Amino acid sequence: MPAARHPQVYLVDDDPDVRSAVSLLLKTEDFRVSAFEDANGLLGTVDERTPGCAVLDVRLPDMDGLSLQRELRRRGIRMPVIFITGHGDIPMAVRAVNEGALDFLEKPFHDDSLIEAVRHALVTDEDQRAGAAEMAQVEERLATLTPRERQVLEALLDGKPNKLIARDLDVSVRTVEIHRGNLMQKMGAKSASHLARLALACADFRDQPVSG
Repeated sequence: MPAARHPQVYLVDDDPDVRSAVSLLLKTEDFRVSAFEDANGLLGTVDERTPGCAVLDVRLPDMDGLSLQRELRRRGIRMPVIFITGHGDIPMAVRAVNEGALDFLEKPFHDDSLIEAVRHALVTDEDQRAGAAEMAQVEERLATLTPRERQVLEALLDGKPNKLIARDLDVSVRTVEIHRGNLMQKMGAKSASHLARLALACADFRDQPVSG
């Protein structure tokens, strides 16, 4: 199923009265809501491109909320998760938060608490998606570098000056300067430190130690 274009709140609760009440509450605040009675309903609807957040009951008939959260992560679905829980489920909800859930609310919760949690979750999701899109652009720029430009970049991350890079690559200092200028332009870097931050955020260079 295609991912939704607009952010939605994905509610999963096996109690039809809770689903109805929570859906109505959120819709009165102009949130788009999709409600399901079990985990499979949600898993059959969302994918990694789906914007929004999930509001999950901890106790579900086919798999518990913590297992559902793990399955979402396994599928690369990073939307923020809010748990709603009964008193006896709090230890499980705490574990879920430790594993990345954004929040949990104990039943019965105040309407304002859920509304505020959902607003926060949707802003968090938007910020995460903006960051992911920016990182994808950086990765695309990195892919445009020539093999020699990548060698110069690796040497710069090692803290080597142009003269030493030129000697190591058996080229002139002027050639190194040209490669350096080209890779700065391709990466959209405003300074050497900016270039380093961009490169180190990419998977290819993330674990590379930086000199100095």
